[in-house]
Amino acid sequence: MKGNLTPTLGALALAVAVFAATPALAGGGWAHSGGGIGPYGRSWSSSGSGQCANGSCASSQVFVGPNGGVRSRSGATDCAGGTCNHSATVTGPYGGSRTRNSTWTRY
Repeated sequence: MKGNLTPTLGALALAVAVFAATPALAGGGWAHSGGGIGPYGRSWSSSGSGQCANGSCASSQVFVGPNGGVRSRSGATDCAGGTCNHSATVTGPYGGSRTRNSTWTRY
């Protein structure tokens, strides 16, 4: 078992080394991208971006798995008067999606 663990840890280290976070958008925005190669030589990648202005934030991310499946997420949060409303939708590689909504209040 020990012989199989070393390549896995090496692949994990490579994936962490490849990840790059870059605050690239003006006005409170951000962008990131990353990827890596798994223990069997198959690659994955991810990217995302977002921006905040005037009490609202929006973001989106895309993940491409080692078999080519794409999972995406988009979300938005709006805050006013101490209450924030958040909604996010995740779409899986076969087209199915789920949306989650939440509200919280600051006291």
